[in-house]
Amino acid sequence: MAPQASGRAPAGGLDAVIDISHNVTVTDFGAVRRRSNILAVVHKATEGGDYVDPSYSVRRPEAEAAGLLWGAYHFGTRQYPGERQARSFLAAAQPGPKTVMALDFEPNDHNPRNTMTLVQAEVFVQTVYAATGRLPMIYTQPNWANGRRVARGLTLGQPIPPTSILARCDLWLADYRESPEVPVAWAGRGWHMWQYAGDETELDAAYGSVPRAVQGVSHCDRNLFAGNEAALLRYWNSRA
Repeated sequence: MAPQASGRAPAGGLDAVIDISHNVTVTDFGAVRRRSNILAVVHKATEGGDYVDPSYSVRRPEAEAAGLLWGAYHFGTRQYPGERQARSFLAAAQPGPKTVMALDFEPNDHNPRNTMTLVQAEVFVQTVYAATGRLPMIYTQPNWANGRRVARGLTLGQPIPPTSILARCDLWLADYRESPEVPVAWAGRGWHMWQYAGDETELDAAYGSVPRAVQGVSHCDRNLFAGNEAALLRYWNSRA
């Protein structure tokens, strides 16, 4: 039986980060910050090697003017080499010294054959690191990262090895269960951010609609940061 929605946010971190894309309607970033106590927004910047989210560059100054910290993520695909995807991401995201970067490394539900490979993800991270001196976060799911078969029969083929450059990146874990599972590559380190509820999370998941409502946006993904407010601010400010 599926767990019933608790109507509360999970414990063990700071519930102050949302992630969005152009599919989300934003009415007031000021309300996001002031009325929902959100501190940071991570926005989709790019996908593959040729797609740029049309809302990214418009919303960034609006969010920062409202006092929100800013982050940028790239949705990885198989169609383009990892290096090209990284360069497309950097060109569009224009990461500043306090911009958290992330690679969304997960199965492509809309086009399974266009799912990014492990090698492509590693090359993406290597290219970003060479260009910026910083490692992006890795957004992933435990079943995918551990090499298990997921929806539509997709599998990474192997667990992400602890020796992979991906394992050096901070983990942004997507797991909508009450107790998240840390992939083996991050054993001993744990997650830095935990996406505990998505904008399409079913009400019978561990955390349903109540904790994910945020003033100023139509819908969003909710994320816990592993630490308190001071730690979150230090983390974002240490990107330089």
